[in-house]
Amino acid sequence: MKTLEANFDGLVGPTHNYAGLSFGNVASKSNAKAISNPKQAALQGLQKMKALADLGMCQGVLAPQERPDVYTLRRLGFTGNDAEVLTKAAQHAPAIFLACCSASSMWTANAATVSPSADCSNKKVNFTPANLTNKFHRSIEPAVTGGILRAIFTDDAHFTHHQHLPVNDHFGDEGAANHTRFCSDYGDKGVEFFVYGKHAFDDSQVAPKCFPARQTLEASKAVARLHGLDKKHTVYAQQNPDIIDQGVFHNDVIAVGNKNVLFYHEQAFLNTAQVKRHISVAYGNGDFHFIEVPTEQVSVESAVKSYLFNTQLINLPSGDMVIIAPMECQNNSAINDYLTRVIAANNPISKVHFFDVKQSMQNGGGPACLRLRVVLTDAQRQAVNQHALMNDSLYTKLTQWVNKHYRDVLSANDLADPQLLIESRTALDDLTQIMQLGSVYPFQQI
Repeated sequence: MKTLEANFDGLVGPTHNYAGLSFGNVASKSNAKAISNPKQAALQGLQKMKALADLGMCQGVLAPQERPDVYTLRRLGFTGNDAEVLTKAAQHAPAIFLACCSASSMWTANAATVSPSADCSNKKVNFTPANLTNKFHRSIEPAVTGGILRAIFTDDAHFTHHQHLPVNDHFGDEGAANHTRFCSDYGDKGVEFFVYGKHAFDDSQVAPKCFPARQTLEASKAVARLHGLDKKHTVYAQQNPDIIDQGVFHNDVIAVGNKNVLFYHEQAFLNTAQVKRHISVAYGNGDFHFIEVPTEQVSVESAVKSYLFNTQLINLPSGDMVIIAPMECQNNSAINDYLTRVIAANNPISKVHFFDVKQSMQNGGGPACLRLRVVLTDAQRQAVNQHALMNDSLYTKLTQWVNKHYRDVLSANDLADPQLLIESRTALDDLTQIMQLGSVYPFQQI
């Protein structure tokens, strides 16, 4: 039975804007209040998805969230019709209002943690939506995220969907951005690698001092229990607290893995030697490659600015392992030179493909942030909602959809425009029909 790894990228939503909401994310804060281009952002994302599909990858699409989120605003005491709710919130609680307008669901690496059937005790693909408790604007996503995942991975014979973890800092869970899987072949039992920022129930352990640790060890272990993972093939590693304090808010900003490769910065982990030892033991006999990037060659600042590690590391159908990198890596001569040396070295990585995802990069997310990895057997792939899989027809439909519904220019002041809410709902209603998702949005369920 053939097994492959699919990428499911998030469609950028109609309210894509630069509000600088993510404390600890350098790019997000530095571009706060800049003018955004939702149409360009969505088209850039679609172009990346189509390019990967053309390379032979199984490429899927995840729908964005409904924004502005008037339902959350009503829960917080803003009353009246939709237009009145938006106006009152924007005037009297602008920070809360902006959080309820965020298009952050585009970064689907934070949508969920996914374990393939080969690793899970029930022999199904297991999904646990991330609760994203550390950031208010993201903590309002999990329920709808779960609904969208269930609308795409619908067959109970193949897929198991868990509720997100309790919404509390002790179980802060940021999803696949802190999760990697190693294996010889995607269909084999693999090693699931969870990276956390702090121990929630043990204050004696080291933790970052400036920026928050968004993932806890306790959350990672809870997800592993829910998915029924084998303890011998599950590894937990603490992210270096000093790295978090330098703006590395997720592990996928400082490390990326695939099959028998872990590509990481030398400062990524608290105890690198121990991490390597635990992975090697769990992986067992086999050719495993630890590609460590020295600080003297690539500083943490350069890694964060270029998103060298927030790249996708994938295997093409040809078997070649390639890096999917943002243009910022190509435009930085030092980073580009380093990548050239990596692919020339004795390791499985053979090529780098560069993509323009500037609109996402300016808001703090690179290629790896935009995708959720899902390992599927042939039967499981056939059980997926086929209207969510990228092909020429879907690309044409979604491109037309974006051009029809999205604005070219959007400022923070535009977010309170009641017409934007109407435009967004109209767009999402059309999208659910294109992708045959059913009524996944609150406005469709009234």
